Amino acid sequence: MTFQIRVAQLNFCVGDIAGNAEKIATAARQAHADGIHLLLTPELSICGYAAEDLFLRPAFVQACVDAVKQLALELADLNGLSVVVGHPMGGDTRSRSVTVTQRFNAASVIREGRIVCSYAKRELPNYQVFDEHRYFVGGGETCVFEAGDPANPKKIGLLICEDAWHDYPALQTKVAGAEILAVINASPFHVGKGQEREIAMQKRALSVQLPLVYAHLVGGQDEVVFEGHSFAVGSDGQVLARAASFQEEMFDVRVAVDSDGTPQLTGQLAPVRSPEADLWDALVLGVRDYIGKNQFPGALLGLSGGIDSALVLAIAVDAIGPQRVRAVMMPSPYTADISWIDARDMAARLKVPYEEISILPEFEAFKQSLAADFAGRPEDTTEENLQARIRGTLLMALSNKFGSIVLTTGNKSEMATGYCTLYGDMAGGFAVIKDLAKTTVFRLARWRNANDPYGTGASPIPVRIIDRPPSAELRPDQKDQDSLPPYEVLDAILERYMEQDRSIESIIEEGFPASDVEKVTRLIRVNEYKRRQAPVGIRVTHRSFGKDWRYPITNRFRA
Repeated sequence: MTFQIRVAQLNFCVGDIAGNAEKIATAARQAHADGIHLLLTPELSICGYAAEDLFLRPAFVQACVDAVKQLALELADLNGLSVVVGHPMGGDTRSRSVTVTQRFNAASVIREGRIVCSYAKRELPNYQVFDEHRYFVGGGETCVFEAGDPANPKKIGLLICEDAWHDYPALQTKVAGAEILAVINASPFHVGKGQEREIAMQKRALSVQLPLVYAHLVGGQDEVVFEGHSFAVGSDGQVLARAASFQEEMFDVRVAVDSDGTPQLTGQLAPVRSPEADLWDALVLGVRDYIGKNQFPGALLGLSGGIDSALVLAIAVDAIGPQRVRAVMMPSPYTADISWIDARDMAARLKVPYEEISILPEFEAFKQSLAADFAGRPEDTTEENLQARIRGTLLMALSNKFGSIVLTTGNKSEMATGYCTLYGDMAGGFAVIKDLAKTTVFRLARWRNANDPYGTGASPIPVRIIDRPPSAELRPDQKDQDSLPPYEVLDAILERYMEQDRSIESIIEEGFPASDVEKVTRLIRVNEYKRRQAPVGIRVTHRSFGKDWRYPITNRFRA
């Protein structure tokens, strides 16, 4: 008899405990109807990942535990089906007037109306975007449970995410009798992370000589995105099945036993994707879920005729459709004619509501109001920033009046170096491309013009927008490269200094001009105060300016 495992690769919403439980129940009922023996849901599926400081509220943890108990009762009639549900467990206890935290990142196995067993995650990640030591203590026990035909059950070893990145938990689980490892996960996406996971789980399966099913979450949650990409690995380390990425899916893995008693896993094998396809889908999903889960009616953005706003517009349309996205062109005295033309062209290609609001009257009024104070002083970045702040004010007014969220258009290179204006182009609710270096912006724009993954229109970005030199157009004949090193150089330095923690000296030794390295790293340091006031945005690299970058604003370290 074939043993059948299903991964409920679902998109859960943090804090929607009742809604998440109903999703799990619906998946369980369908699994039972389809003859599935074991249903795996992702890590902390009952409450969503990551619930952050909600875990510190005893009422929240208790609500999760109660929901799991209620779910078990609701699924009592599904004979023969075991369901793994992720949830927090435990709480605060007092001993001699000292509060002791005994909260666990846990999972329970539900079968025929009962919670058969529960398991507490042993290895707690505390790096990059992970902060689990703040909320949980590690468990110390193994969990091996039986599932399937009572006359010939399979012994399943349960692990939670980080547990499977270490040898000891998996080895102990095998010693306890496991025949198959079930690993439930919530591991945030960054480019290349899917392949990293597969390689790590291949090593783990080989090290313990057991097949492994990796059940993963999908969806956007504030700054992070989870891409799905669940998979199964044989005891020989070969990837045997792989789910689709960036979409909900019921991913089935069939387990047969060969002549020597070794479990053999089979299932669909989705193809390996390009980095650009992953990037695009991560950004689209991040925007769709942030807008949808926070119940905004739509989005609006300033469309300048430049590459950054063009890319954000294309992402937004792919995420929520053209009629829910509003593009506003706000020309100043320095806006080039081609910017008007290209902005109109792109709005027409994507069929979005589009309008033009000149900022000239406001700009002149501001200058007149400040004329006495500024008398005798030449125009400089002050007047440039006034234009950006007028635009930010207009966009926020439209947002207030109509309820749509403002999507900001700044990229990682600009956020790093402070080439952005507080309360100007930084004003808004969600920073779509804040973790994309400028060189990646260009690469992704070209990729989107060659691909139409959501059927919203091929080649949405006019080629001239991609080809023309970048400019903020805040003074005559302005170019980004007047103030910054070439983006190829800037982004390479940024990657080494910010993402890889390389020293200034080592970057210079690699051959980068010392003046460029000193300039870029200085700009990164002195603009921390700006980034602290930027809206949240989607993390797609190994290290973003957000959860995994926590540098002091007041700081004199220079290496």
